[in-house]
Amino acid sequence: MSPTHRTNTDRQQHRRDFFGSMRDGLLGVGLTTLLGSDLPRVVAADHRPASDLTPRPPHFGGQAKSVIQFFMTGGPSQVDLFDPKPALAKHEGELPQGFIDNVESVGSAGGLLPSPFRFARHGHSGLPVSDILPHLATCVDDISVVRSMWTTSFNHETGVMMMHSGRPIKASPSLGAWVTYGLGSENRNLPAYVALDDPLHKPILLGKQNWQSGFLPPIFQGTRLRSIGSPLVNLQPRQPLPPAILDFTRGLANRMAHEHQLRRPGRPELAARIASYELAARMQLTATDAMDLSQETAATHRQYGLDQKVTESYGRRCLLARRLVERGVRNVQIYMNTANGDNPWDHHGDVQGNLSRSCLQTDQPVAALIKDLKQRSLLDSTLLVWGGEFGPCRWPEGGKPGRDHGANGFSVWMAGGGSRAARFMEQPTNSAITPWKTVSVFTISTPRCSTALAWTIAAWFSTTTVSTSGSAASSRPAWSERS
Repeated sequence: MSPTHRTNTDRQQHRRDFFGSMRDGLLGVGLTTLLGSDLPRVVAADHRPASDLTPRPPHFGGQAKSVIQFFMTGGPSQVDLFDPKPALAKHEGELPQGFIDNVESVGSAGGLLPSPFRFARHGHSGLPVSDILPHLATCVDDISVVRSMWTTSFNHETGVMMMHSGRPIKASPSLGAWVTYGLGSENRNLPAYVALDDPLHKPILLGKQNWQSGFLPPIFQGTRLRSIGSPLVNLQPRQPLPPAILDFTRGLANRMAHEHQLRRPGRPELAARIASYELAARMQLTATDAMDLSQETAATHRQYGLDQKVTESYGRRCLLARRLVERGVRNVQIYMNTANGDNPWDHHGDVQGNLSRSCLQTDQPVAALIKDLKQRSLLDSTLLVWGGEFGPCRWPEGGKPGRDHGANGFSVWMAGGGSRAARFMEQPTNSAITPWKTVSVFTISTPRCSTALAWTIAAWFSTTTVSTSGSAASSRPAWSERS
């Protein structure tokens, strides 16, 4: 067969590629009068190869350069961690009519359940924090707690998709993919977008859908790295080879891959695959170095809890996140799993015992990362986001001392990266029955607060800013702020 011969399969053009090839023409038709002489520059900036991760300046002046997301799958309990509700004790065991009218589902609710934990105010800000987070309590002057989050579903899968992409559908790009697409990568030898999973390799809810690129080119999806041993399976050859042979093999493979791509135009997945192979070759040295925690001091190991069995696993991932951000990785997600692979923050049966264990595993490492980034002058340029897909309800499930799912009034917190420290943001209420919902914050088309959070984070990077009407906006979130 002739090298230039193409089969019908080769000539087929995907729908996505067809519209992609029309992009510049549509821009020229619709924007000529609006942009005038700026049009060539805009088109040139937008028309870049699908595998291009060259760092790009933001559209507006932004402070955040990297983001680290602590994703707590299962729904951490806000009324037991960051949002005290004293009225729960007053109405313990009751099922008020206002409660029935305003919750998603009462199911087998046995009445309101007060928190078994004590709250105290900490720092100059006086933010209240539960006594099962003693380490984070020392960092309250560096964090902002959003106590009025809400979403449209109290099912885990839909909630996870909403918090990762702002959309309840599986084809949407994740937040990390958008950030990488907008700003590129500052280190060509490491992935721009990294997901750190549990060292035991227990399943993560929805798996790779959490860091997918959706309809963006595949190069912008996240890379799942292992926190123990080789970061990627088969990253190193099984048997050591002389450098000359390795260089020849890589060069030959690259030439063959590019020739294959030239015979199949309009296939962005091929460019992404080639870029992935080239990145893997460069990672053979840089990734191993970045993930070598033996380079850290014994004091740093103790600070992150690597000397204790209960905190070693999560502490290792938090320390790796700092090392990756130091080396220019744009987006890092840290996941947590239990020994059974369940949702570790989903505490239906025993909120007191199970929530205490989850906090014990994560509290010291998370606080250590905040302090370490601050000491290294990295906190101002690194946005930290802590939270789950929703929160629990204020009542027990089936008479057990746990909490069922709840979509309204849950909490997340942010630190660094231009966020306002020592604040909690909410629609003010002390009600234990009807939580308020934040709605007017950077949504795309529907006022879901989980959508709002994703786009608020993107706004801190100044990659995009979207208001509820879909028009450009430059204002900050319309939360009520209380110090």
